[in-house]
Amino acid sequence: MPVTDVTTDPEALTMTLTAEFAAPVERLWQAFTDPRQLERFWGPPGWPATFTTFDMQPGGRAIYHLTGPRGETSYGSWEFLGVDAPRTFEVLDAFADEDGTPQAEMPESRMVFAFEPTADGSRLRNVTYFSSADALEQVVAMGVVEGTRMAMNQLDRVLEGLRAYAGGKGTQTEILDDTHVRITRLIDGPVDLVWRAHQEPALIQQWLLGPDGWRMSVCEVDPTVGGRYRYEWEPLEATEGERFGFDGETLVSEAPRRAVTTEHMTGTDFPSTLNDLALYEEDGATLITLVIEYPDAQTRDIVLATGMTDGMEASYARLEGVLAGV
Repeated sequence: MPVTDVTTDPEALTMTLTAEFAAPVERLWQAFTDPRQLERFWGPPGWPATFTTFDMQPGGRAIYHLTGPRGETSYGSWEFLGVDAPRTFEVLDAFADEDGTPQAEMPESRMVFAFEPTADGSRLRNVTYFSSADALEQVVAMGVVEGTRMAMNQLDRVLEGLRAYAGGKGTQTEILDDTHVRITRLIDGPVDLVWRAHQEPALIQQWLLGPDGWRMSVCEVDPTVGGRYRYEWEPLEATEGERFGFDGETLVSEAPRRAVTTEHMTGTDFPSTLNDLALYEEDGATLITLVIEYPDAQTRDIVLATGMTDGMEASYARLEGVLAGV
């Protein structure tokens, strides 16, 4: 993980993040000053950022919003106070309304981003200055410290490039906290096809099968927001097991980049999970990122112990073969 430290200082009214990266300063600077790259990591998992304005010059502004897994939206804005490429830039950071106007009732802060070379790459030091102890406490209570850490820990995949970051590594599962797990898999194929393979029943039934020996007997999908889906699997004759299925609802659909759904095991009173699927294409390959929210750590561990990662890898390997023939 690149983040080495996040500390708050109530006396100095600051929050300081330090992170180390195996990339030169110029590459790190580019990631923070190109809005298309910045929005790939600025929001924490489950809350991706979208920058609609980015005028990086003193007096210019950046306006962005974060979209949560249930469709919630949080707006923010930066006013650029100074820019000294590729060493540092400084912004006035504010919570904003839909038009990007800062909200007077919410805390405003000054952020300084500093980039410096190291023996192995580069270092980011991000210091946020608050106007009062109350403002610092309010932001900490909102979970900004942990959210910032999780957001910056996504930056490696941007700096390295998708093929270097995930190519040949298969399905990777990472526990983010007690209730969240992140699964990544690089698929050799364009994002439009990978999106279709997650939305169209004729394609889904060819790859979403888990280990060999099963078939998807039911695949009903309404991918629109508020629409429902239902999957059922049954074993082939030579495979032991019982029919089972999942059903759920689509909460967010942003083709071909993001879909958020609930997932419930059909016919049981087990609690539902929240599945946040994000797709990003680079150099002809698409990174699948699936963030799953469980009701508690116990449920998370029970599901992971079923061999979920291996089953997903079998499906994703099958998906690459399906895409090659589309």
